Amino acid sequence: MHWLDVQQIAEALVDLHPEIDPVHVSFPRLKSLVIALPGFAEQPGHPCNERILEAIQQAWIEERE
Repeated sequence: MHWLDVQQIAEALVDLHPEIDPVHVSFPRLKSLVIALPGFAEQPGHPCNERILEAIQQAWIEERE
């Protein structure tokens, strides 16, 4: 799993952090949570940016609904 696996990351966050409301998660904290996911590894040429974090946050919100 890497930064472009937005849906897979959102599903993992729902499973591992049901107590966290993604609406109130800052991007620095979100990035830390994603990096800490089991099986996550950054890929060369696919760095994290605000757009990716927004997509992850939105997918996480939708996954919780």
